[in-house]
Amino acid sequence: MAQAQAGNNRLLKSWGDEAVVYDTASGDTHYLKPITLALYQVCREHPGLTSAGIATALAARLGVADTPQLRELADETLDNLRKIGLLASA
Repeated sequence: MAQAQAGNNRLLKSWGDEAVVYDTASGDTHYLKPITLALYQVCREHPGLTSAGIATALAARLGVADTPQLRELADETLDNLRKIGLLASA
């Protein structure tokens, strides 16, 4: 399961299907490409989903098939979001 990290120290600014997140505490800025932003939004909107549930919701949001390749990409993206501190393991 993954959960978006809450906090007043993060500012999210999006333009279309891309965004940046600025962490006011650390000064770090993270670019979220379209699939990363979509996955981040799925996690914020549906906290507590399993990785399989996240992949299914991501496929629906993007209007693509829920394939093994999409699930692998979703898992890699989840790991990256955890590494930079935008998602926490639940």
